[in-house]
Amino acid sequence: MINRFIGLSGLPRSGATLLSAILDQNPEIHAEGNSAVCQLMWDMQQSCYGASNKLLNASHRGHTIPSMIAAIPATYYKNVSPPVIIDKCRSGTMPANMALLQKYFAQSPRIIVLERPLVDILKSFKALDRANGRGIVKVDDVDALFPNSEPVVRSLDGVIWAKQNNQNGNFLFIRYDDLVADTEKVLTSIYEFCKIPPFKHDLNNIINNHPEDDVGVYDNPGLHDVRPTIGKRKIDETLLDATMAKCAELEASNVLQHIKGWDGKPSTEVKTSAANQ
Repeated sequence: MINRFIGLSGLPRSGATLLSAILDQNPEIHAEGNSAVCQLMWDMQQSCYGASNKLLNASHRGHTIPSMIAAIPATYYKNVSPPVIIDKCRSGTMPANMALLQKYFAQSPRIIVLERPLVDILKSFKALDRANGRGIVKVDDVDALFPNSEPVVRSLDGVIWAKQNNQNGNFLFIRYDDLVADTEKVLTSIYEFCKIPPFKHDLNNIINNHPEDDVGVYDNPGLHDVRPTIGKRKIDETLLDATMAKCAELEASNVLQHIKGWDGKPSTEVKTSAANQ
């Protein structure tokens, strides 16, 4: 049974997999790879108020919609024993996903948000691309940073939005450099933020107990690898001047680059019947 549901979000290549592996050492916490919970809740909502809405109303089952959507997190983690779930989802800071969690699951969801300079993120991707002889990001092309692009700009928008909407303290922002340089201090802040009793972690024996299928699914070996000890690796990669300038521009602007789908509402094609309001 889930007693506490904490989101883990933020920018790619910013230590989310590392942090998950560390937190998962705590027997009271379950922290695994990228979660489909928010996507499943969104898909269910779209279906219930869209393609399935007529059938639900015809059979007088419209009233079951909230409970069906609300049951997704517990069903997803049905076989998990620890009472605290750290749900890793890079789009967790999207307003649509925050709205879903608030409406159907947690009145005041708390989300850990990881940050890292965009230049370092792109260099990390580039090093991984070079090691694999392939790429998921054109890191030497400014097009990698156009509005709504994955995986960087869309995630950056989520971080910006979270900072602009943290009046209730729902978000805890953690810099990757701090996570690596002062892990104990960061962990203390996380436990305080999550209102969980502190735990002594073994930072010299970090194991990812829930590895993702980086080869079969992402076609990118090493994408979510975790080393047994903490340390910032030196990345000997360079970026084009135009890419560096675009990174600086995005970080300085503090303006959302993504426009559509950020209000937390079903798409305009979805019709909500009066019976379900």
